[in-house]
Amino acid sequence: MNSRTALALLTPVSCLLTSLQAQDARQLIEESQRRGRSNSQRYEGSIEVVGANSKVSKKSWSFERIGAYGDSKAIIRFTAPAEVKGVALLVSNHPDRASDQWMWTPSIGRDRRIALQDRSTRFFGTDFSFEDLEERDVNQFDFKLAGEEPIDGVSCWRIEARPRQGKSSQYTLTRIWIRKDNYVRAQYESYIKDQVVRRLRHSDIKNVQGIWTPLTLEMTDLRRKSRTILRTDKLIYNMPMKEDDFTVQALRREQ
Repeated sequence: MNSRTALALLTPVSCLLTSLQAQDARQLIEESQRRGRSNSQRYEGSIEVVGANSKVSKKSWSFERIGAYGDSKAIIRFTAPAEVKGVALLVSNHPDRASDQWMWTPSIGRDRRIALQDRSTRFFGTDFSFEDLEERDVNQFDFKLAGEEPIDGVSCWRIEARPRQGKSSQYTLTRIWIRKDNYVRAQYESYIKDQVVRRLRHSDIKNVQGIWTPLTLEMTDLRRKSRTILRTDKLIYNMPMKEDDFTVQALRREQ
């Protein structure tokens, strides 16, 4: 058997393995979403932004969401300090494309739409970009099972997610670690070309109303050498909410 014949015989096997890996990776993502799914969510968040010079700034916000995973709407509203109180962001997620986003700034009495090209910028002094605040449907990505690796001593699957052709994103690749014990996403690493630019770590994982939930999120901007720690409090799932409370008009309401 010559090398060309051997290659021809091996190629279908290689393609089959790649297809199975993609299918398995997608199934793991879908199972993670299924276990974490809720029809609505509300929490109060405290934020610490630690700069490269170790200077710390603190903010607080409230978060409300209706719907889930690619077909949802969320409002983030700053509650402290005084200079940012009332600033709010509406994120309207779609199953087939990037979200629509509007920001309300009460000090100037106006709202503005966040342009698609601005989604890579920092969200109001934190290390989260506007894009990082989206929820996207699995159909917007291609997945690959890339191995196993522990996070915080817990065995995890490592999955690579790449935006499908025509789906806009600042990131060319995102690596996702899913815990094997409860299917919670333990860590994300987001790449631009071949450079990892942001790392999001989930910790303090608790069972809230039957949903395993990370209550502390730490986003590190590896280029700026700064990090943002978000701690959630008073978290409630599946409370009644109204669609009318997730509009640009509702964004302008004083809380």
